[in-house]
Amino acid sequence: MNIRFEAFKTALAHRESERFDIPPKVSEYFGSMVFTYKAMRDYLPEYLYKQLAEAADKSTLMDKRIADHVASAMKAWAISKGATHYTHWFLPLNGATAEKHDAFFTPVEQNASIEYFDGSQLVQQEPDASSLPSGGLRNTFEARGYTAWDPSSPAFIMDGTLCIPTIFIAYTGEALDFKTPLLKTIGLIDEVAVEVCQMFDRSITRVYPTLGWEQEYFLVDEALFYARPDLTLTGRTLHGHAPARGQQMEDHYFGSIPQRVSAFMKDFETEAWKLGIPAKTRHNEVAPSQYELAPVYEEVNLAIDHNQLAMVLMDKVARKHHFRVLFHEKPFAGVNGSGKHNNWSLATNTGKNLLSPGHTPKTNLLFLTFFINIIKSVSEHPGLLRAAISSAGNDHRLGANEAPPAIMSMFIGKQLSAVIEEIEKKVKNRKMTPDEKTELKLNIGKIPRIILDNTDRNRTSPLAFTGNKFEFRAVGSSANCAPSMIVLNAILADRLRKFKKEVDALMAQQVDKDEAIFRILRKYIKESKHILFEGNNYSEEWVKEAEKRGLPNLKTTPEAMAYYVSDKTIQLFTENNILSERELHARYDIRMENYAKVLQIESRVLGDLAGNHILPKATRYQNVLVENVRGLKEILSEKQFKEQAELQVHTISKISEHIISIKSDLGKMIQARKEANNIDDSAERAHAYCFRVLPFLEKIRYHIDKLEILIDDEMWSVPKYRELLFVK
Repeated sequence: MNIRFEAFKTALAHRESERFDIPPKVSEYFGSMVFTYKAMRDYLPEYLYKQLAEAADKSTLMDKRIADHVASAMKAWAISKGATHYTHWFLPLNGATAEKHDAFFTPVEQNASIEYFDGSQLVQQEPDASSLPSGGLRNTFEARGYTAWDPSSPAFIMDGTLCIPTIFIAYTGEALDFKTPLLKTIGLIDEVAVEVCQMFDRSITRVYPTLGWEQEYFLVDEALFYARPDLTLTGRTLHGHAPARGQQMEDHYFGSIPQRVSAFMKDFETEAWKLGIPAKTRHNEVAPSQYELAPVYEEVNLAIDHNQLAMVLMDKVARKHHFRVLFHEKPFAGVNGSGKHNNWSLATNTGKNLLSPGHTPKTNLLFLTFFINIIKSVSEHPGLLRAAISSAGNDHRLGANEAPPAIMSMFIGKQLSAVIEEIEKKVKNRKMTPDEKTELKLNIGKIPRIILDNTDRNRTSPLAFTGNKFEFRAVGSSANCAPSMIVLNAILADRLRKFKKEVDALMAQQVDKDEAIFRILRKYIKESKHILFEGNNYSEEWVKEAEKRGLPNLKTTPEAMAYYVSDKTIQLFTENNILSERELHARYDIRMENYAKVLQIESRVLGDLAGNHILPKATRYQNVLVENVRGLKEILSEKQFKEQAELQVHTISKISEHIISIKSDLGKMIQARKEANNIDDSAERAHAYCFRVLPFLEKIRYHIDKLEILIDDEMWSVPKYRELLFVK
């Protein structure tokens, strides 16, 4: 039986799944499975509701006595929605979500029970911390870890289980998750940004980062997915010849959404809206069978929880429609990969977006202060930003003329470039005249119209300003958004603190506040110009120019991750009490170990595919040709034989060449893998896999792809790109 054709027939036989009845208005059920402020009001006394709402807004700790009341209300609400279990839902360092379900059911006497859930169960639980990645922070004999409730991210119900977002820390208090350091950076931003804001506007008492993520993904028919062991086990195709038609017609992007895909999207959105995920936009992406989902922006902590939840939900709903979702950054060679654009900004309690220019010189100066501080902070830590988004999957995507390159730079547009040049030119190390101050402020006052109407976008830039936010386009589609947001928050908070100190120092020397601000901003502009680039980031000219500017070009994860534990990074995180040196090294070890494991699995899968699928088929087809040639020689004249068998003899020869090359490279890859596996140090092992094992994957793939177009189509046992990439 040819499993490829059986899988393809099954895929064609799938019909559109039955859709849920969708209420006429989304507003009628949006957040219905979330313990929202409305639910809190319904189930809590007013004074407790206010305390819980305040704790949620400010991410503050909650008194244990209040927690008991909240737990009782949360349990009553959850049971009314059909929940039978509860779990602490957290984000461990493996990049996935984690949960352990416990029933509300509690026996009280023979044949009797009650539903029980109190404050201690709400606030804290104790999962095994040694069975999740810890980078050496926890060992098997040191298993204790704690999850602790995060009231700033509301509880929700999924599949009959009350899910309570939590942090995850070790018995020692060290962070074992992404949320703990993220919450620290959110608090840090609030502290230092408010101090800066109050130089301009005393009504600003809270500042918090916001995030709007854009999730790209592929959909593959489930039957075809399971017929490809590489997709099943690694999330990407390790071989596959480019189809005659891929994305070259440029007709998929924003095209009509296929009916089966549309049915999946509608069902997903219905379930997402129930969970309070503000899904807003859906469309076809550039590559065939590639799509994008984008929500309305939210506070960064909630946005990250919603992104992780959305990925889990997409996978569940896709299975109901006989699809599998591919979040890998590069599941198919030769077509665009998938990213997760992070649109990052800063909001205040007054409703202002600090990265949206105002309509007066004062508010524009506030905007420019944050804008230039962000540029300065990125210019100081480009390697760390690259490390934050590094992974084996993203290495395939970055710089592939479809995504930002591995060189971190920023795009701000011609108009804002002109504004900061004006600041640099006007403000000297002398006191400005009143006319100069007025002229400069008036010029700044034109920013809103200029930005909204005339600023272009640069889709090749890793970090581009897009009118009222920075879009970090280099984040991989399978990644948790938290590492990149932690870095952006941390480097900005650190820079704002230093900026405030520098301004205060000048003001202590009797320098006027506005002039002190302009002087510091001018200095930052001069020191940060090397990070700004307005051109084509894909070009070879930029690679050469970036090298002249001293910007690192970190093409692989092992190279990039060195910046994660550099002295500069350790100082940044420890001085701001975000992560200790030990916690940073733990994360470094986890990422390096994960990188090596990914390549180890890919090389093993490719070895199995080549040895047990590809080579046997190639040899069998070669034998068919050989027998055919023998038969022709027996019945044809020498002249006829030469004319008719020449092509087959050539094909036999080419198949032999590819078989020999695959066998040779397989042996070398296995030996390189064995040598890498014997290396104890995680960093050295990752480097060995990167530079000694990974090259063989591409070499072997080349020869397999050549065999694909030589071997009889009926003999090729796995689905080809032309079948995988076009949803039927």
